[in-house]
Amino acid sequence: MKKTVKVVAAIIENDQNEILCALRSPDMSIPNMWEFPGGKVEINEDIYTAVEREIEEELGCNIETKGLLNENTHEYESFIINLIAIKAKVIKGEPLASEHSTLIWLKRENLNSLKWAPADIPAVKELINEKV
Repeated sequence: MKKTVKVVAAIIENDQNEILCALRSPDMSIPNMWEFPGGKVEINEDIYTAVEREIEEELGCNIETKGLLNENTHEYESFIINLIAIKAKVIKGEPLASEHSTLIWLKRENLNSLKWAPADIPAVKELINEKV
């Protein structure tokens, strides 16, 4: 039986209504695909605390959560991911890529131009269709 991993992803939006996109490095699982930054939820950790911790660890900045965007489950070859996308904004520092190959800010209408990790696609679609 495949292991299910509970993961949070930060949908970080800036003042220009651009969304932060992160390119997975060649060393990561699902390499060279785009995702919303985040990571695994620890035992007894709520999703908002988890996403704030993960962004501080991965990007070296602090975020404030704004609420849930969506949640979906995707089955990969070796595991199942329960991905919870949470809207956020940076409140301290600037996001810097430490684990990812690169970070870019994109307008909603340009999100489809990237090759997304399959689990992130439902959040991408919801963002593109969202009325701002």
